[in-house]
Parts: sequence; C-alpha cells; structure tokens
Amino acid sequence: MKIKSLAVTVFLSIVILCFGGAVGAQVDNSALIAQLQAQIAQLQAQIQALLAQQNPVAQKVLDYINNNGLSSTPASLVSSEEVDGLIKVTLKIGVNQFDSYATKNGKFLFPQVFDMTKINQAAVNSNSQTQTQDIVKTSNPVLEAYVVSRCPYGLQMQRAMADAVQSVPELAQYLKARYIGSASENKITAMHGEAEATENLRQICIREEQPNKYWNYVACQMKNSGTETSCESPTGIDSPKLSACMLDPLRGVAYAKIDFDLNTKYNISGSPTLILNGTQISETQFGGRSSDAIKSIVCAGFDSKPSFCSQKLNTTEAATSFSLTYGSSGSNSSSGSGCH
Repeated sequence: MKIKSLAVTVFLSIVILCFGGAVGAQVDNSALIAQLQAQIAQLQAQIQALLAQQNPVAQKVLDYINNNGLSSTPASLVSSEEVDGLIKVTLKIGVNQFDSYATKNGKFLFPQVFDMTKINQAAVNSNSQTQTQDIVKTSNPVLEAYVVSRCPYGLQMQRAMADAVQSVPELAQYLKARYIGSASENKITAMHGEAEATENLRQICIREEQPNKYWNYVACQMKNSGTETSCESPTGIDSPKLSACMLDPLRGVAYAKIDFDLNTKYNISGSPTLILNGTQISETQFGGRSSDAIKSIVCAGFDSKPSFCSQKLNTTEAATSFSLTYGSSGSNSSSGSGCH
C-alpha cells in the first residue's frame, strides 16, 4: 500500500471513529480514543517501514543516530530523497525536524551541508560587523556561550571550553555557558524535547549552586548519552542539593529564566552563539571551536592581557556531539554550524 493510501486510511478512521462517538451516546469515548491512537500508531509504523524500504540508506542513517547516542530522544524517519548525488534524510526528533545527508553507499553521514552557490549573507554581515566594531575591553571579560545540551555543536563548544579550563583553570572565571529555551508555568522547554530541557536545567543548577563542579561535570556527561546522573558522584556533585534545585521553581527555573531573558536581549537563535562583553562574536575569526580559540577570544576582551594569553592550547577543533575524546577521528571542521 502506498504512503498516500495509508494517510487516507488514517483520515477515514478518524472520521468514522469521531462520527461513531457522536451518534453512539452509549459508546465509551476513551475506548474510541484508545482505538484511534493504536490504529494511528500501527499506520505510522507501516509508513516508517515503507520509507525504509524505499531507501535503505535512510534507514541506516536513522539506525546510526538512534544506536550511537546522537539523540537522547529517539529519531523517526520523515522522508528521504536524492539531492545532487547525496541522500537527503529528513528526521523528526521530538517536535523538530532536521535534514541530514549521506552518501549513496551509506558510508558517510553529514549532519549538515552548505550550498556553496549561495552566500550566507547573515554570516557575512555578522563577521563584517565584528571586524569593524572594536571589541569592548575590560579588566574582567566574560565570554558567554549560548547552547542547548543535546545540540551536537553546542556540545562541541562546551567541550572546547571545558578543555580550555582544564588546561588553564584561571579561565573558568571568564567563561559561562548559558542555555537557550523558554519557561512557562514553572517548566522549561528546549529545542530537542523534554530530555534536553531536563539536562539544561541540571546544568543550570550546577552552574549556579555548585559552580566549581560545573566544567568537570560537563566534561564527564558529554562522553556518552545517558550518563548524566552517573557523572554526579565522580565529579563531586552534591546530588540532594542538585535535585532540590531542579524541583524548586524559585531556584532552578528562576535561574533558567535569567538565561532566557538574555536570549531575547541578544536575539539568540542558534546553539552555539558567543557573546563577549555584551557583543556577539564569531569563533571562526579566532580559529574555530578549539580550546586555544576560546582562550584567544577571552584574551581579546582584556584591556591588559594576563600571562596565560601567551600559552598555546589545543588548536584542533573539538569533536561534535558525544565523544570519549576531545577531538574527532576524522575531519571535523564545523565552525559556523549550529542548531536552530
């Protein structure tokens, strides 16, 4: 059966069940709803199977993402098609859809591609503005990275920052990770669903109430998906205090709202976005998403540079997504990429 026919079947099932519920006063509506939900779930599974049959590479992409911790929320297949010699795979994660690309033989996966026939005018304008505008200098610069905890590129930025702090502990006082999201009725939401929102809140609480443990915790949990709570003890986190913060809207959610208000102030839309001394800045001008670039950005904000600015850190760009090591085994230059 074709996908279009399945969609028609779903529509007709809804009409029939709703009509039956309207004319049959003695019919239990909850039973009708449960029947409809089960039927829709069955049809969705058939649609997924048909999509996989149409393009085995798309199924391979889906399996790779779900089986290798690249998404804390299970991804589902929306569509696939051949585009300029690559297989474009549209996936749904939570409420959001993302396009990924793979080679026809299913060997290489590209989370994002760039059309080199088009100019990213927004990036050009942003870079031009930063280059022509003097960076604000101060004796106590602050580099803020706006991220979400399950964005592969947000993880990459946090990994670079954590490595910089490990190499130069003094840098910790000049770095701050902030989070993108929104809050309503004492609950926060995030780009990639509830699991990400929960981890954002966990990291916010650690940042605010146990700041000396923050970077060690972040460095631990970004190695593997699902290691959040198991990273608390080895990094010295006070778990009862953390849990209390996350459950208390006057603490955890209140801290998060400060971040979200700053999202609006700086017009933050993508993870990661860097703000140095109140001005948006591009890491590409400093060498990309590496620990040395992080140090260089911070040092650019000093009116009088401290001695650690002359220290050379790792110039290799950090790995994206979850990774046991700092760097990627292959080519990993993804500065400019982000989650929106």
